[in-house]
Amino acid sequence: MLVISVTANGFRATENCGYFDMYAFSMEDAFVLFIEDISMKEGIFMKTKISTKLLAVLMCIAFLLSLCACGSDNETVDSTQAVKTEVADPLWENAVYTEDVTLGEGETTIDVVVEAGEKSIVVTINTDAKNLEDAITGVDLVQGDQSEYGLFIKVVNGITADYDVDQSYWSINKNGEYMMSGAKDTEIANGDKYELVYTK
Repeated sequence: MLVISVTANGFRATENCGYFDMYAFSMEDAFVLFIEDISMKEGIFMKTKISTKLLAVLMCIAFLLSLCACGSDNETVDSTQAVKTEVADPLWENAVYTEDVTLGEGETTIDVVVEAGEKSIVVTINTDAKNLEDAITGVDLVQGDQSEYGLFIKVVNGITADYDVDQSYWSINKNGEYMMSGAKDTEIANGDKYELVYTK
């Protein structure tokens, strides 16, 4: 049985019939190796062609090493793609909730879809509030500036829309249709569905 190991100086091989070192000096002579027979006291070097069996073993080792190298490259590409996926929509970087969630307590239940960029989530709100503004501010889903017309929404679920910076704002829809009234003037009923949509 032939056992081959890689050393700093070349390949070292052990056979049942004896022990000898092999050092590869050149690839140009069709894999010709110089074999030093340690068991011979004179330390005679003889030149011989590598056997078919030994050549096959060496080629297998080289093939396995190349597969390992290819595997490492693929893992690097996959991890890079994963990172790109996570930061694909920067609007959601500061979001409080990134999955559907239920908030609050009360007799009335409404669904509020938060939509920004390519992503949206459903926030189910249980409340005793009578209007939409009180329902969404009561669970800290939105923040904004109060005016004589009610709340001017700037932040929804941690996502900021600033018209003064980039002409973005939050529109309020009900069942997919744009609402002309503000959140304060919108009375809610059990089962209502609203959408807060980041618009630019």
